[in-house]
Amino acid sequence: MEPARLGTSKRRPRRGSVERPVDLRLVRNLAAFLVVPLLLVVVTVVRPGPLPAPTLPPAFDGATATALTRELAGNNASRVPGSLGAANASQWFRDKLALYGLPVREDVWRQDVPGVGPVELRNLAAVVDGTLDQAIVLVAHRDNNGLSAGANDNASGTASLVELARAYARTGTTELARTPLHTLVFLSTDGGAYGSLGAARFAEHSPLARRAVAVVSLDGIAGQARTRLELGGLGSHSPPPALVRTAEARIQAETGRAPVQPGFLDQLVGLALPFGFGEQAPVLGRGIPALRVSTAPDGGTAPGADELATLDERKLGALGRASESLLSSLDAAVELPTTTGGALYLGRRAVRGWAVQLLLVALVVPFAGAAIDLLSRCRRRRLPLAPAWRALRRRLGLWLVLLALLALAALTGALPREPSLPPPPDQPPVDAWPVGAAVIGIFAVALVWLRARARLIPRARARPEEDLAAFAVAFLALLLVAVVTVLVSPYSLVFLLPSLYAWLLLPQLRRAPGWVTDVAYGVGLVGPVLALVVLAESLDLGLRAPLYAASLLTTGVVPWGATLALTAWAAVASFVGAIAAGRYASPRDR
Repeated sequence: MEPARLGTSKRRPRRGSVERPVDLRLVRNLAAFLVVPLLLVVVTVVRPGPLPAPTLPPAFDGATATALTRELAGNNASRVPGSLGAANASQWFRDKLALYGLPVREDVWRQDVPGVGPVELRNLAAVVDGTLDQAIVLVAHRDNNGLSAGANDNASGTASLVELARAYARTGTTELARTPLHTLVFLSTDGGAYGSLGAARFAEHSPLARRAVAVVSLDGIAGQARTRLELGGLGSHSPPPALVRTAEARIQAETGRAPVQPGFLDQLVGLALPFGFGEQAPVLGRGIPALRVSTAPDGGTAPGADELATLDERKLGALGRASESLLSSLDAAVELPTTTGGALYLGRRAVRGWAVQLLLVALVVPFAGAAIDLLSRCRRRRLPLAPAWRALRRRLGLWLVLLALLALAALTGALPREPSLPPPPDQPPVDAWPVGAAVIGIFAVALVWLRARARLIPRARARPEEDLAAFAVAFLALLLVAVVTVLVSPYSLVFLLPSLYAWLLLPQLRRAPGWVTDVAYGVGLVGPVLALVVLAESLDLGLRAPLYAASLLTTGVVPWGATLALTAWAAVASFVGAIAAGRYASPRDR
């Protein structure tokens, strides 16, 4: 028998060869460790009960509240901050509370209001001292955008504040008709229709905020839509379960229907992307328990859509009584829960936020094992990694330039820069796409791309070994992005996880049909797309969702650490797409 020639014998592929780039068995083995965090999520699910209902029925007079709403909105239809109508509305609030012997504290400051300019703003607070130093705050903004009378949003909330304060009116002497256990604050804010400016001012500067153990925002409670409980805040904060369940129970008792709460996905995205809108959001961002009762849309009111004729008097009376019952339940509790750590509400159950964060972090572990294993295999085979690092670095530089262009757009006024709050969706510059700025931006991006194109477009197809080394570098970069995300905002991993595992399959699919690779790559982009979809639906943004998301970056609502992590992820995404599409070549071939 003729001896076999050297190199012609069939050999089994070595472990770690290109034939099996990623050890998926390692991923499956590491996935077994997810049992512990999954059990923790299940074990920490609680079903909190509401605080006890008050023994006395509410005395809230719906007819009086309706008359006050009509008076405020009818005499001052335009209450845009800084206008004469806004000044008259402030005086109206003072005069009404003076009838009950309740003095009003005033906080005046000057601020740049989106779409209006720098104007003088004014918060008004009536304080009823209680036995305890802790404070319960009822808040309603009295301004509107001037496009309609603002009867529901938010003359109804302001009128309800006055009617609720009537129960604590002073008599002819200095005695109170009712003496509360907690200090009660009836807060009328300014700039609420323009991004909750007054509530943010209160939470940041008022001494009363440091004493607050519960804040309830009444925001358009006479609309015909179903009542909602809004729980989103700035940062990874949620109201305590006891506060949420008590508000839900009191509203259901008076209206006959439980209020609508954000869905599980909306809450999770809201914790990961802090776009909480409404007066509860900046208060929660300061770690103060808060929620908002509303029937008004968050995306703004169309011209003429919020007039006196659209008021639902029955809804106003029912929600006013529910608010009084909620206030009585909170005031009767000697010790109120004040934790604002993230939580996810599933009907009447709540999942602890820390358990969800632990699960999200644990989901990164199998990918980390596979990425490190692939990197070690490449090193054992002495595959060159430096060229792939250089290629990724060039793409990162390109995306950093694009981030700088975004910052330049904010400096020129095309995007908002301040305050550090989610901008009102119906006010400039996010109420419509800026056509001129968009054209200039597209032209600038095109110039940047053409400048980088010569160094990013390959002249020759990379070898399989070079593709494998590039995937190893990309996966390690994704792992570093995940680590930064854990340090900045663990909830944001929900946007990153699809790309980790969908793109981990790409080295295995190099011989699969092109559409299979395209699908796997597209699945990895689901996270950011999900954020845009939830953002668009929550604020009725439509195609303006990317514009609004960009404004969250330029205003600093999204932390800069998360913004840089997003930029790095985008660079890795473009790098992985180039490899999967066969358009990657190591720098030595360019």
